[in-house]
Amino acid sequence: MAADTPHRNLIIEGDNFDSLRLLNTTHAGKIRVIYIDPPYNTGNKDWVYNDSYVGKNDRWRHSQWLEFLYQRLTLARDLLTPDGVIMVSINDENRARLELLMDEIFPGMRIGSLVWRTKDSTSRTESNLSEVHEHVLVYGREGFSFQGSSKSTKKYKNRDNDPRGPWNIDPLTVNADRFERAGFFYPLQNPKNGFWYPCDPDRVWAYASEKIIEDIARIRSGSMEHWIREEKIIFPNSEDERVVIWNTLEELKLAIKKGDVPVTPKRKKPLISEDTPNLEFWVGKPVGFGRPGFKKHWSDLNSYVNPLSSWISRANEQLDEDDIHILVSPNAGAGTEVIQEVFGSRVFSYPKPPALIKELLKQASKPQDIILDFFAGSGTTGQAVLELNADDKGQRSFILCSSTESNDKEPNKNICRDVCAERMRRVIQGYNQKPGYSSIQGGEFAYIQLEKMEVADLHFELDPKHSFQLLALRRFQVAMPVPEGSIKLLGRIDDCDFLICNEVNEYTVQEILNWTRNHAVSKLAIYCNRPESLQEQLSSNGVQANCYSLIDSLMFVQGADYDN
Repeated sequence: MAADTPHRNLIIEGDNFDSLRLLNTTHAGKIRVIYIDPPYNTGNKDWVYNDSYVGKNDRWRHSQWLEFLYQRLTLARDLLTPDGVIMVSINDENRARLELLMDEIFPGMRIGSLVWRTKDSTSRTESNLSEVHEHVLVYGREGFSFQGSSKSTKKYKNRDNDPRGPWNIDPLTVNADRFERAGFFYPLQNPKNGFWYPCDPDRVWAYASEKIIEDIARIRSGSMEHWIREEKIIFPNSEDERVVIWNTLEELKLAIKKGDVPVTPKRKKPLISEDTPNLEFWVGKPVGFGRPGFKKHWSDLNSYVNPLSSWISRANEQLDEDDIHILVSPNAGAGTEVIQEVFGSRVFSYPKPPALIKELLKQASKPQDIILDFFAGSGTTGQAVLELNADDKGQRSFILCSSTESNDKEPNKNICRDVCAERMRRVIQGYNQKPGYSSIQGGEFAYIQLEKMEVADLHFELDPKHSFQLLALRRFQVAMPVPEGSIKLLGRIDDCDFLICNEVNEYTVQEILNWTRNHAVSKLAIYCNRPESLQEQLSSNGVQANCYSLIDSLMFVQGADYDN
C-alpha cells in the first residue's frame, strides 16, 4: 500500500446508495463483475431502512426491502460493461421476491441461478424441512458468458491412425422411444460382416435409415447409411463378439424366456422381447450381442469448453462429471473460520467463504476486470480477488463499499474501517503464516470516506484534494496522492495530459504554456475555475488545449473526452 502510487483498489465508507451514485460518475460502463450478498430480510435486524431497523413484524417489511434493493440495483445496472454480469446471493425464502425484482431491473438478462449447499448438518424446524442451501442469481448483459472449463482430451485416442485425428465412442442412441420417433426404430446391420443389431425401443437410433425415410433431403443430421459410408459408425469387434442365429421362432422365444438375448449395456434390459414388432425378422439371421457406437472426433466438437453446472458442490463431495464444470466450495462455516484466523475472534457474523467468491469470480471474470461488491461487509470479495490474482497472475481490481453500521447504542461502530479495511490490510500483509500479496497481485487499496455536501456550498467548501481525487477516479478509475503545486497532473491518455489548475493567474498560465514543451506532449485538457479566460490565453499563445469548469465538471461530468 505504497503512498506514492495510484490505487486501483478502493474501499468506500458510507451508505452504499451514495457510493453507487459516486461510482456512476466515475465507473459507469466500466465494471464487468458485480457480486453482492445483500441482507436477507429475515426480520432479525439485519438491515436498516430510513435510519431504522426493519423488524420481523413490520407489515411493510418486504416492500421496504424490495425498495431498498431497487434503488441500489438500478444504480448498479449502469455500471456494467457491455459484457458485464451481476451475481446476487440470497436465501431460499426470499429468492422468488428478489428474482422478480431482478427481472424488472435487468430485463432479458437472466442467465440462471446457482445452488450452493451451505451446510452438511440439518437444523430442526417446525415443518421438518431443513434449509441447507442458498442461491446465487446471475444476470448478465448480452456479451457475457461463463468461462466453463476446457474439455479433457484424455478420452480421445487415435486407435486406428484415423487421418481425422483422435476420437471417442459416443452413444448411437437418443432419449426418445419408438413411438415418438418411429422412423428411427429399425434393425441395424454391419455391412462388412452381415451381423444385425436390435434397436432399443426406449432409446432409438440417433439417425434415420434411408430405407425407411423416403425424403432423404429432410434428414438434416444425415442418415445412418451416410455415417456408415463415412466410417463414423463403430461396430463391435467381430472376433470378440458373441453372435447367435435362431433357426426357428420357437428357438427365439425360448431364448427370450431365458433372457439369452442382446441387452442394454448398463441396465441389462432385453432388446428383443415377444412384444418386439415383426419378431420373425430375427429368425435365421446372425445377431450380435454388442452395441454399435458413434465415432466422435475431437475436431467434431462444437465447443472445447464444458458448460458450468448450476450446482455448487461441497469441497468433500465426489465428482465424476465429464461433460459439465462444477464449482466447488466449502460450507458457510468456512467463512467464519477465515475471519477468526485473520482477527483471532469472530468480529463479523455469517461471512461468505472466500473460496465460494473466488470460484464465482474465476468463472465470471477476466484477468483485468474491475470487481464491485457494494454490500462488502467484512471484505470477503476483496480477499477472493487477491487469491484469484495470485492463482492465475491476473490483475483484477476490487471496489468494496461498506458502511459503519453505527447506531444509537454503538455510535462509534465502524464495520468498514475496523473489519473490512482492517481485514484487507492483514490479508495483504499476510496472517497466520500465510503469505501476503504484492502490489502486482492487487495488494494495495485506497480508503475513501464519503462526505455529503450541498450544491450551494460546493463553491465554498470544495477542497482541492477532493476535486483531484474525484477527477482521478472519474477519468482514470484510480485514487492517488495529491501532488504538490498549483498545477496537478491527473494522468495522460495518448498525447494528451489532463491537468487541474487550482487558480488561474499569470504564474499558472506561464507554467501551463511551458508544460507541453517540458513534458513532451502536444495536447492539454485542463480543469480550472476560469476556463474561458485560460482557454483564450492559451489559444493566443498557440497551445492546443481544452479548458473545463472545475465545478461544472464535478457536478455534470464534463470533459470526458479530448475534442480537437
